[in-house]
Amino acid sequence: MKAVLKLPKLSMNMEEATLTEWHKTVGDSFRLGDMLYSVETEKVVTEVEAPCDGVLLSIIAAAGSELEVGAPVCRIEQN
Repeated sequence: MKAVLKLPKLSMNMEEATLTEWHKTVGDSFRLGDMLYSVETEKVVTEVEAPCDGVLLSIIAAAGSELEVGAPVCRIEQN
């Protein structure tokens, strides 16, 4: 099933973050818990884990993008 992953709220006060790096490229498979991308907030850089097994279909937010919580980040095919 296809899905759009959105920037999660990683802390109580988080409203936005900068997507700093992708750890997967389009077409890559991933497993639950694999690191998909990193985001930087005012205080810390955090690696965001895959919420399921799947394949990265497309990247919506490029590295360097400033995003609000809930903004679309990528499209995946869930396994």
